Amino acid sequence: MAEKIALSFSGGKDSCLALYRLQEQNMEVSCLVTTVWKEKQKTVAHDEKLDRIKAQAESFNIPEHFIETDFDTYTHDFVETLKELKRLYNIDAVAFGDIYLEGHREWGEQVAEAAGLKALYPLWSKKEDAPDLLREFVSLDFKAVVIRVDDAKLPKEWVGRKLDEAFIQDIREQDVCPMGESGEYHTTVFDGPIFRYPLRN
Repeated sequence: MAEKIALSFSGGKDSCLALYRLQEQNMEVSCLVTTVWKEKQKTVAHDEKLDRIKAQAESFNIPEHFIETDFDTYTHDFVETLKELKRLYNIDAVAFGDIYLEGHREWGEQVAEAAGLKALYPLWSKKEDAPDLLREFVSLDFKAVVIRVDDAKLPKEWVGRKLDEAFIQDIREQDVCPMGESGEYHTTVFDGPIFRYPLRN
């Protein structure tokens, strides 16, 4: 029987590629879980509007759960929500889209253990393999655009750029992780093999 999984979901390229890989392995992603700042009512990871995340989840036909939180209670709120999702969906594991940052993986494994779940990292790889992940994302015909950049690391003008071959070439000339693993840039995804129908960009 396939494992049932909750996927930590930001709406960007990493979590969408993670969802694709899990489904390719015939794992059942029973629900998505997204952290939201209580006061701003936008996603923690990308400052994204909640309606956008809801629209993605509807296109995937996967239930979405938001965790309203703040800095002080972030880990506690995440663990308690995972416990609730374990009861609701009988999930076995929680998956994350992290690629190579050990501190992120350690945190995810700790919260999973606290909730009585396994932690899965379908994109986990070496830092030097990040360009291959970006190329895989584009070659799978995912459609995504940049919605935020760290303007200390990338030009502000990159906001709005599509992730395509030109983007791959340009970002490899920058002194950053091509996948933006350290927050160099963030994306939203509006079409691809996991979508039943495309969203408006």
